[in-house]
Formats: sequence, C-alpha cells, structure tokens
Amino acid sequence: MSKSIIQTDNAPAAIGTYSQAVKAGSTVYLSGQIPLVPATMEMVSEDFSEQAVQVFENLKAVCSAAGGDMSHLVKVNIFLTDLGHFAKVNEIMAQYFNQPYPARAAIGVAQLPKDAQIEIDGVMVLPE
Repeated sequence: MSKSIIQTDNAPAAIGTYSQAVKAGSTVYLSGQIPLVPATMEMVSEDFSEQAVQVFENLKAVCSAAGGDMSHLVKVNIFLTDLGHFAKVNEIMAQYFNQPYPARAAIGVAQLPKDAQIEIDGVMVLPE
C-alpha cells in the first residue's frame, strides 16, 4: 500500500516534525489542528468559540486537500484544556457535521501547543 503526504496552504503549516495529513490507501490520518490562522500562523483569538470554529475550518481545508470533505471523517479526537466547553464544542460541531456523525472522543488535557484551548485530529475514509 502506498502512502502520500497531504499538504495545503489553506490550513496552518506543520509546526513540528509531522505532516498535515497522511493518506494510506483510502484512509487519511489528519494531524491535530489548533486554532492558527493559516495566512499568519497566529492564534485566531482568545475566545473559545472562535478558536473552535478555526480548528474546524482548518480540518475542513485538510479534508479538501486530501480529496474529501468533513462527511468522510469517521473518527475525531477533541482535546480541550477546559471540559466546561464541551457543550459549546457540540454546538459548533453541529455546524460542520450531519448525521451520521463520526465516532468521537473528548479528552481533557492540561495544555496544548501555543496555549490553544482546543485541538482536533481525525481519521477520514475516502469513497472507493
């Protein structure tokens, strides 16, 4: 099985030793996205809702670069520095997904890169 690297200027550039996504067969593994604005590589704002929207927009851009869209995500992991934002994440996530929803985990963490309040990674399966 071959693998290919997915890269787009419409999502933040990798800030470490990783790729935005890796495609292996019809499966795409998306690296975690934090709320960086791709053009500036700066945090969108300190507001949690704005950060969450930016993260979903970044994921959407990587999905598109891989030849899919958000409906092809089968699993997402949401990392939050404050689990009190869980309801807000559900509200914002509903703007990006329709049923059937992907499998999901929400994990509370002590800290995220660049002091982000949210990070999301995922696994996407492209149509055959």
